[in-house]
Amino acid sequence: MAFELPKLNYSYDALEPHIDARTMEIHHSKHHAGYTSKLNAAIEGTSDEGKSIEDIISGGNLSAGVRNNGGGFYNHTLFWDIMSPNGGGTPTGELASKIDEAFGSFEDFKTKFSNAAATQFGSGWAWLCWNDGKLEVCSTPNQDNPLMSEAGCGGTPILGIDVWEHAYYLNYQNRRPDYINAFFNVVDWNKVAEHMNNAK
Repeated sequence: MAFELPKLNYSYDALEPHIDARTMEIHHSKHHAGYTSKLNAAIEGTSDEGKSIEDIISGGNLSAGVRNNGGGFYNHTLFWDIMSPNGGGTPTGELASKIDEAFGSFEDFKTKFSNAAATQFGSGWAWLCWNDGKLEVCSTPNQDNPLMSEAGCGGTPILGIDVWEHAYYLNYQNRRPDYINAFFNVVDWNKVAEHMNNAK
């Protein structure tokens, strides 16, 4: 069964003004679609065919094609899922407690996460991960993610921000910190909590 480009739960313009419709359309219909088709081509006829994306990218010794496109497929699937037009605000319940436990406060978490995203050199991602019963922040280059054994950043991602220029340049140009700040207005903390529960 080949991987398919996931449908979004909202329209391309639903996250405006924080993330503009044109960026969303290009990002989803071109970039994510490209990773999807190239991933399918990279695994066709190999032992990875028929496996889940998590099993494929956590397998170790990945070819460049599988690492880049498998990572691109997985990372963007999570990215769309943890955003919502009704996002923003602050987390509640166990997620809020775990954030306080790991970082001291939600504001301190935001600072650490924003810094990881802002200082990721070149293209990459910043992550909030569930790792051995606690939350951690880290970043990875290119389309790497914490599930990859060679990423140098462990755990299961429950929140990720794409800091490739294609994710923000049309609207924010070189102002990556402004984009990171805007991102918090569309984070769906209920979805992040769901990912945390699944990661356990």
